Amino acid sequence: MLCGMQAHDGPLTRLRRSHEQSVLDLLRRHGPLSRAELGTHSGLSRTTLYDIVAGLVENGVVVAATPRAQVRRRGRPVEKLSLDPHAGEAVGIDFARRAVHVSALNVAHEMVGSASEAHPPGLTWSQRADIAERLLASLGGPSGGSSPAGAAAGRGPRRGTLRLGSLSAIGVGVVGPVTDPGTADAPVDGTDGADGLAGVLRERFGVPVLLDNNTRLAALAEAVWGAARDGGDVLYLRLSHGVGGGLVVGGSLHRGTDGMSGEFGHITVDPEGAPCECGGTGCLETVASLDAVLRRHRAAGGDAGDFAEFLAAAAAGDRCAHAVLEQAGTEVGTVLAAVCNAVGPGVIVLGGELAEAGSALTEPVERALHAHVMPRARDRVQVRRAALGEAGSALGGIALVLHESPLLSRYPQPVTEEPA
Repeated sequence: MLCGMQAHDGPLTRLRRSHEQSVLDLLRRHGPLSRAELGTHSGLSRTTLYDIVAGLVENGVVVAATPRAQVRRRGRPVEKLSLDPHAGEAVGIDFARRAVHVSALNVAHEMVGSASEAHPPGLTWSQRADIAERLLASLGGPSGGSSPAGAAAGRGPRRGTLRLGSLSAIGVGVVGPVTDPGTADAPVDGTDGADGLAGVLRERFGVPVLLDNNTRLAALAEAVWGAARDGGDVLYLRLSHGVGGGLVVGGSLHRGTDGMSGEFGHITVDPEGAPCECGGTGCLETVASLDAVLRRHRAAGGDAGDFAEFLAAAAAGDRCAHAVLEQAGTEVGTVLAAVCNAVGPGVIVLGGELAEAGSALTEPVERALHAHVMPRARDRVQVRRAALGEAGSALGGIALVLHESPLLSRYPQPVTEEPA
């Protein structure tokens, strides 16, 4: 029973439990927060908040810690509160086209580890689940405070053993639309007969499984831990072999009808352009995907054999490569302006291999964006490069778990009547 709860389930007890759940939900979604930050998010008075936090700390549900010396600022260190890191772990798995990426976090938002493995095409879901299970078994133990962004940048945790028995849920990203995102029994369309994926993973790990499109999950991860963690409403665009994205509105994914939100790659940029695999013509994907960029480069006289060579040519100042990036960036920026005029994000995050071209791409994107977006929004939307790399979608699966699963359903403990 949580500290301070009365024996009878009266109005005051129910109110206290509501306040406790509010604090726990905030720590689950945001990770470590100071008391001042909790007060801002929760709207509770200082006296009420401190009383609630004291009870949760005494009960062991919430732990308090000060920042490590190397990350402290001047002055007295601010104590941060988080969920007990031993209360459970959440796993994210990204089943990409030809690779499996996994990440694990505990409920205090401390990184347990990340790992990846490429695979040939044609594997069954059971075979791909084998890879995921093997990668999870290789992950490190408690990180001592390593953040998801830090791990993605190469500052990984200690090696050890993931406590699979304490997993609370698994968030999974897949290629293609998910017809009923965010539920444990979501069937998947367009992913090589993935209807049974959730069942395969539940059988392996014995925990709830939440599914969503992997690009959309990358958007959520960038909003929670990555380039847009201070951004509020976020538009994410991945420029890779395909072109897609996601919208995070008010801190939550916007999915749309039948999970079709974020299909920015299928917005028409040239009605007379090339046919697209979606059945349309002149979609953004036909001009800004990796294959499309390479085709343009070769048509203009470039000789890059693959996309890595194209990026190397651009970095070396190749005029042909820069002209291709200028054209692609202009088309991307024009599409982004149309989306911004419709939904009004504060931050645009560009991810995928094409974004690795850096300013040669982002500068024409920004010019076209500013030329076509509504004047009032020109100075209010920022364009940033993604920060989480290939771990983004797996981390987004974890964010999905932390935001949407009943991870802490056992807190507060139910109040029971004392025997007469």
